[in-house]
Order: sequence, then C-alpha cells, then structure tokens
Amino acid sequence: MGSADPEGGRLPPPVKPPDGGWGWIVLLGCFVITGFSYAFPKAVSVYFKELMKDFHVGYSDTAWISSIMLAMLYGTGPVCSIMVNQFGCRPVMLIGGLLASSGMILASFTTNIIELYLTAGVLTGLGMALNFQPSLIMLGTYFDKRRPLANGLAAAGSPVFLSSLSPLGQVLLEKFGWRGGFLIMGGLLLNCCTCGAVMRPLDMGMKRKKEKAQDKYEAKEMLPIGGKSEEGMSTTDGTKKAKKAKKKPKKGKKLLDFSIFSNRGFIIYTISKFILVLGLFVPPILLVNYAKDTGVPDTEAAFLLSIIGFIDIFARPACGMVAGLKWVRPHVAYLFSFSMLFNGLTDICSARASNYTGLVIFCVFFGISYGMVGALQFEVLMAIVGSQKFSSAIGLVLLIEAFAVLIGPPSAGRLVDALKNYEVIFYLAGSEVVLSALFLAMATYCCLNRGKKKEPPPEQNPSAGGGSDTEEAESDVQEAEEHSSDNHQLAHSTDNAVVVASEEANHVAEEQSGEGGECPKGDGEVLARDGCNADQTVEKDSF
Repeated sequence: MGSADPEGGRLPPPVKPPDGGWGWIVLLGCFVITGFSYAFPKAVSVYFKELMKDFHVGYSDTAWISSIMLAMLYGTGPVCSIMVNQFGCRPVMLIGGLLASSGMILASFTTNIIELYLTAGVLTGLGMALNFQPSLIMLGTYFDKRRPLANGLAAAGSPVFLSSLSPLGQVLLEKFGWRGGFLIMGGLLLNCCTCGAVMRPLDMGMKRKKEKAQDKYEAKEMLPIGGKSEEGMSTTDGTKKAKKAKKKPKKGKKLLDFSIFSNRGFIIYTISKFILVLGLFVPPILLVNYAKDTGVPDTEAAFLLSIIGFIDIFARPACGMVAGLKWVRPHVAYLFSFSMLFNGLTDICSARASNYTGLVIFCVFFGISYGMVGALQFEVLMAIVGSQKFSSAIGLVLLIEAFAVLIGPPSAGRLVDALKNYEVIFYLAGSEVVLSALFLAMATYCCLNRGKKKEPPPEQNPSAGGGSDTEEAESDVQEAEEHSSDNHQLAHSTDNAVVVASEEANHVAEEQSGEGGECPKGDGEVLARDGCNADQTVEKDSF
C-alpha cells in the first residue's frame, strides 16, 4: 500500500498518535499548564500576611483564595468537558489563559477581600481549569505507546513550578509589594495562551489531505479515457455537489457523555479516587504545623515541604517510564494500587515520628509515593475510558474529587483543633488511602479481570453506546455509501461512452477496409489505450 500520497491518488491512512514529533511541544505545554494549575494556588500563600495587614482580615479569610482556586479547578470539570466537546481544546485554552491572567491583573487593583475572591479566586481559578483539562486531553491524543512516560513528565510540572513560584513570589513581594507581585504573576499566566496555541489538533491537516486524495482517486479510477479528463473532473465536481446536497446532516456531538457510567472500570476508579482524595492531601497540609509542635524550628519545618517537592520531581517521570514497560502497562491499575498502598502505609508508619530525622525519612518516602500517584492517576483513567471519552470522564471525575477536597482537609483541621493530636490524623488519612488502594485492586481483579474470562467477547455494534464518535462514524458510513453509489453511476456512464466510441471507430474501420485501404496502426493503439479489449482490436484488423 505504501505511505499516503495525495498527489498520486492514494488515500492517507487513519490518523494515529505520533508518539513524538509535535507531540513533544504539546508535552512541554502540558508541563507548564500542570505546573501553574497545581502550584499557583499554593504559591499565592506567600502574599497572605500582607493581605491580612492591608484588608484587616484573618488567616482563614485569606486562605479562602487558594481554596476557591482549587474548588474552581476541580468543580468546573463538567463545564470544561462541555466546552472542549463543543469548541475544541485550543480555543478553550486560549480563553482560559486570558481569564487566568486577567483575574490576577484585576486582583492587583482590588480594595477588599471579597473582590479578591471574585478575581484571584473565581476568575483565575476558572482560567486555570480551562487550561488544565484540555491539555491532558491533547496529551492523550498525541501519545499512545509513550503515554505513561508523557503523563509522568507532564505531572512533574507541579513540583518544579511549586519549588520556583514560591521563591519568585517572595522576591516580588519584597521589591514590588503584593499588588506589583499580582500584576507580574498575571503576566506570567499569559504563557498559558502560548501553551494553548501550540495545541494543534492532530487531524486538522489530515482532513484536507483526505479530501484532496479522494478527488484524485475518483478521477483516476473512474475516468480511464485520457482525452476526457477535464470533462471527467467537471463530472466529479458535479457528483460531489450532488452528494453534498443529498448528504444528511450529522447528529450533534454530545456535550457531556454520561454513557461512561456504564463502564464498570470507570465506576471503580471514581470510587477509589474519591476515597483517596479524602486522605491524600492531609499530611502535606499539616506537616509543617506538626513539625513545629514537635519542637522543630520554623525554617527546618518549612524545608520538609521542599524535600517532598524535590523527590517528587524525579519520582513522577521515573514512575511513568516504569508504567510504559510492556509487561507493566497491561497491569497499570495494580501499579496505581501499589502506589496508593505505599503512600498510605507511609502515613501510618510515620504517625509516631517525634524528631526531625524521622520526619525527613517520612518526607522522602512520601515524596516517592506521592509522585507515583500523581504520575499514574490520569494514565489509569485514559486506559479505562480511552482517549475519545476522556474529555467527559476527566470532567466528571474532577467534579467528584471536588467534594472530597472540600471534605477531607477541612475535617482533618477540625479534628486537630478538637483532639490536639496529629497522630490520630495521620492514622486516619493513611487508613483512607490504604482503603482506596485495596478497593481498586480487589474490584479490578474480581469485577473486571474475572468478568473478562467468563464473558464471551461482545460483538461490535456501531450503533451501541450512543457516543458522539459512534454517531459521527454512522454518518460517515452513510456518506461513503452515497458516495460509492454516485461513483458507480459515473463509472457506468463512462463505460457507455467508451462503448460508443469503440463502435464508431469500428464503423470507420469497416468503411476503410471496404475501400481496400489498410487500417493505420495508430487506430488500434488508441482503441487499446482507451479501454477496448483485445478482441475488438483483432476484429477491427480482420475487417
């Protein structure tokens, strides 16, 4: 078959993830977007003390800025899915970058804390949400075989940006104040627009190549008469216009595909992820205060988070490489379960750490396990639902996680205030993470793997599922059938023209032979080249 050559009339093959090429640029953009989305809400906390002085509010009031950002990042998942399915990833990301930047710029001119909630919280949080989800969708579009590695490298943006944005924010605060710092941070968020601009749709150029190759293919296959190529091309154009007139309108794409809830793997993943988020973020949030209560100095206590971030930077790409191995990738769900189990046991074993050395050891193991979880969470979801339904799946998952984020850390803080004991909190958080790991592993083995062995493979039915891709496929099949019928009619008319031309040539040959003249050799050659068979040529010569 060879490679696709539109000029030669051969149809290009279906679009496949390139696993490289422009995909590396997409990966870089996803790296930046992931870093801003996860690190920015935490980096803003360096401005909280100045905000408390200027607006005369407490720490809990300023902490709502980061909470609102995270709530928008998780809670607006379905909205992002609808916009991506309706307009595509690139336009949504460009709008998101403008919203995120304008939110921080407007926040630099605010005069009260409520205005900060609306600008830095709602507007910037919504903008980052509109960037984060489409970037993951594009990453799954460009990578297939190397997708685990790509997810791991993209996830490494979170610790890298966290370790750089916080010191940068402190420098900006000292030189320009919090208003100047917000203004400059808003300018930095304009890089999200640059990242959105490089998210080129994979099939944008392939559609044009297919249309051009289809025209060449029709002209080559249906018009064997060389002298009538121009007439054939005009006939082909007329056929295409008639086909477009008879073409039925395509069914609209589903804005949010709820059919993924019929996927048992997706249900299992969603439940385990909800339980996981209840306890996953609790230890790093309470770690600094826990260290201070044990007598660790403030600077050394703050350095514990830097240890977690540094280990996390290397753990995520390394875990992505391991998950991409041939003998590991089919069992990536179990690797994800192991990473959660590792993280939960780390929390439980470190609950009794009472000195700085024990906390440093906890941070090392927690950074490894936390990086593994971060690298695998979206890879497992892509493997379960596929890239076509990933846009709807991630939106619904993030919405469910938003409830867990609002329940887990605040509940842990209240327990600390009531019990004055961090040990119980670490036990509780670790138990929740271990429970999510055991549930995912056992449910995957009992409900999915054993079910696949017992159930026969289902027959492929293009009308089942009701997804937007299936509906488009049905429309394309109808279009192909109509197109083939038009091609058949055109080919039939062309064959009739050839027969008439051959009969006229034979009649002229008969007259020439009746007069005693010889038939020129060129006539026979023309007839053979124009599509007449050998019998016709011999019969003409016999006359």
